[in-house]
Amino acid sequence: MAMAQEARSLQLSRLKITTSKENDDRLTTNPSCRGSLRSLSTRKQTQEPFPSGTSWRAKAVLELIHTDVCGPMRTPSHEQNRYFILFIDDYSRMTWVYFMREKFEVFKVFKKFKNLVEKQSGRSIKVLRSDRGKEYNNSEFDKFCEEEGIEHQTTISYNPQQNGVSERKNRTVMEMARSMLQEKHLQKAFWAEAVYTAVYLLNRCPTKAVQNMTPIQAWSGKKPSAKHLRVFGSICYVHIPTEKRHKLEEKTEKGIFLGYSTQSKGYRIYNLKTKKLIISRDVEFDEDAMWNWMKKK
Repeated sequence: MAMAQEARSLQLSRLKITTSKENDDRLTTNPSCRGSLRSLSTRKQTQEPFPSGTSWRAKAVLELIHTDVCGPMRTPSHEQNRYFILFIDDYSRMTWVYFMREKFEVFKVFKKFKNLVEKQSGRSIKVLRSDRGKEYNNSEFDKFCEEEGIEHQTTISYNPQQNGVSERKNRTVMEMARSMLQEKHLQKAFWAEAVYTAVYLLNRCPTKAVQNMTPIQAWSGKKPSAKHLRVFGSICYVHIPTEKRHKLEEKTEKGIFLGYSTQSKGYRIYNLKTKKLIISRDVEFDEDAMWNWMKKK
């Protein structure tokens, strides 16, 4: 039954990665998801593409980082954020997302991102490519890049094709997030969880830019697992440890699956009783079900 449901489901969050028997290094996606991603990537050009001479590709991680800010969202997230910022490694296409309440937080977030990826990779960021937004183009940002030896490339106004990698990634992430919210009729306040999950899945989905590998494998050298993937927004039941409940109380609490934890091997769950986001590993899923938000309980 579960396999039949998986085959029927066109939900973009179900990026089921499987290993080919003919070639253990080749990763493919579920056909339904592959078709969905193909439709997302098909776009008509409304302006002249940036000259092909600029289509330089990095030969190693952190040689070139693309970045873009999206927002403000009309509806704030549960943590009151209205923006998100993407960082994309040109070589691996590995993507990182951070959420912000205001645009002026970009500089602080970039320093946090830089510290993370340079420690993970043992390399230094060489080039940062962004648009000409004030959040990127200011004396504080410029001084930091100069001191750190980072070449900061900016695009020409009204010509986003120069930063096409981040622009396309931004659109794909937003369309995936929108589809996941609509699939399970989730509230718009969950947009940040949907965006984060979209990035999480794209990092584990093969891309033409990184032949025969996923971004996370090209970045870290480790093959991603798909065994833990679940349908975003589905109903789930979180086990309550014996020491945290009375003998006559329910052993589980109902929640909504909202993605994956990076700090620990667990799932991010919206507890319908407490109205709070929690992280748990001991979870049972009902992927066919969705929550009726008209209910009081």
